[in-house]
Amino acid sequence: MLRKILDTFHLDPPKTLVLGFAMIILAGTILLTLPAATVDGQGLPWLDAMFTATSATCVTGLVVVDTGTTFTLYGQLVILSMIQVGGLGFMTFATFFALIMRKKISLRERLLLQESLNQVSIEGVVRLAKMVLIFSAITELLGGLLLAIRFSFDMPLGKAIYFGLFHAISNFNNAGFDLMGEFSSLTKYVEDPTVNLVVCLMITLGGIGFMVVNELYEYRHTRRLSLHTKVVLVTSAILVAAGALLIFLLEYTNPKTLQPLSPMGKVLASLFQSITPRTAGSNTLNVPDLQQSTLFLIIILMFIGASPGSTGGGIKTTTFATLVGAVLAQVKGKEDVIFFRQRILPHMIYKSLTVTMSGLFLVMLVTMILSITEVGADFLMILFEATSAFGTVGLSMGLTPSLSPIGKTIIAFTMFAGRVGPLTIAFALAQRKQKEYYRYPKGKIMIG
Repeated sequence: MLRKILDTFHLDPPKTLVLGFAMIILAGTILLTLPAATVDGQGLPWLDAMFTATSATCVTGLVVVDTGTTFTLYGQLVILSMIQVGGLGFMTFATFFALIMRKKISLRERLLLQESLNQVSIEGVVRLAKMVLIFSAITELLGGLLLAIRFSFDMPLGKAIYFGLFHAISNFNNAGFDLMGEFSSLTKYVEDPTVNLVVCLMITLGGIGFMVVNELYEYRHTRRLSLHTKVVLVTSAILVAAGALLIFLLEYTNPKTLQPLSPMGKVLASLFQSITPRTAGSNTLNVPDLQQSTLFLIIILMFIGASPGSTGGGIKTTTFATLVGAVLAQVKGKEDVIFFRQRILPHMIYKSLTVTMSGLFLVMLVTMILSITEVGADFLMILFEATSAFGTVGLSMGLTPSLSPIGKTIIAFTMFAGRVGPLTIAFALAQRKQKEYYRYPKGKIMIG
């Protein structure tokens, strides 16, 4: 089926990925409008169904209706399926079914898989796709089991197992959908070490990138890590540690967040709120109760997002690290950006700048439009929502459920662009390099 579509329309990999995500969203929209999808038997209105399907497929987590109380088991399973396919990539599943049916993976399909998994070459992409599926299944099952054991103390065993699996899949794919009801996410477990640590681990494993996970797994044999993996691990660790420390300090005296908690609760809540902006969307503290300084910090973390080749969004940790490296090199008067005694090529710096500026422009444009359409909404709330949508995070200050029809459409488009945009732009730039047969004379302009 996929090969027929590619041959008929002659689509290149970026266009195929965009079309693939659009088709999944369309299918999910139709399924969520059916009467069987909602508790009231009416089905979701088309706009709300489209918004929910986009949020699930783009693994964001922004919702206009409460997932736990609005949808039936059928509706929740539809959402969960879109989260899984959207998080791992439809090409990963297409490859899986092709292998089951013992069909050969064509060169064009390998190129699509390369783009879907954000790899630099097609070498080993089929093997990596197999690893992604196996690792995801094992991680989600183990995480679901641990959460189910903890939830079993608060609810019947069958419900605890279902809740455990749902939240494990949702958080591993960095989606942030929850079934707790009343838009509460995991706030009732703010001081629970099991829920906090398991969910944090699921978010981290889903957000560091499958190439990194694969290298860490094979490290016992290879005894080496690529530059990419080193940069991802170091940058991620710095962002999480710095974010947790700043949130701890900023919220320590806030009577609505950290102040009433035990010392261990304060640490867990700070760590969780630092990890979840890595495009996960779950929260254990009530987001609107956070200090403005903390909210702005979370906006920055959401914009950076997860790592390449993961289930998360944002401009990615490697992009951020490359730009910081370029700034430091300029300040020190050096021509090259050096990471771990290796030089970053200039075109990678340009690509990082392009992805960052594209994301920044999109967030600014969406924020400006929402400032017009959402009359009476606080500016910080609008900026927070726009960044959350772009980074496919799902954290919200409460604006999403009250969005106007235009606002819902804009945020849905932003989630879609955030899921496929930076990745597609980066690879499009890599594929469209053309040899220049002449160069213009140098020119000088004043900077700064």
